[in-house]
Amino acid sequence: MDLKRYTHVDARNVRSLLLDIHDEAYADDPNPFHSRERFSYFVDLWSSRKDWRCVSGWEEGRAIGCAYGSMFKPGGWWKGHHRPANTRGPIFALSQLMVVPQWRGTGRAQQIHDALLESVEANIVTLTVDATHHKVQSLYERWKYVKVGEAKPSDDSPLYAVMAREMTRV
Repeated sequence: MDLKRYTHVDARNVRSLLLDIHDEAYADDPNPFHSRERFSYFVDLWSSRKDWRCVSGWEEGRAIGCAYGSMFKPGGWWKGHHRPANTRGPIFALSQLMVVPQWRGTGRAQQIHDALLESVEANIVTLTVDATHHKVQSLYERWKYVKVGEAKPSDDSPLYAVMAREMTRV
């Protein structure tokens, strides 16, 4: 798989790519929260951060997935959940990880995930996952994430499992 890396300065140029990956990844999801319009708000919100970073995965010249996120501000955490008391130091928020259906279960998600995090200088990485998606939560647990709580950041959002893992450097 080929990987492409982007930063805040690339956000405008990759916006359509991210929206297209989203559309394919969520094509069978009727929930309005997962609409292209709603997702575009989150892409714009996250990519406006100066430390935003993104990785896309490519097979045979076609984008098959992506991941992006940024650092939380000091003391920052997910809306709708209190930051765990023992959480110290810089924290990277993995806002999105998507792989199109054809490539799920192939290890590509972990490759994209790991490529995004390889240059992140944080003590903790955290993410949220729909609390009803037990298989996805189990996948993150295999990647050393631990559920630290649940959050419902907005009235129209799903209930999310909030997960975190310590960064290990070799």
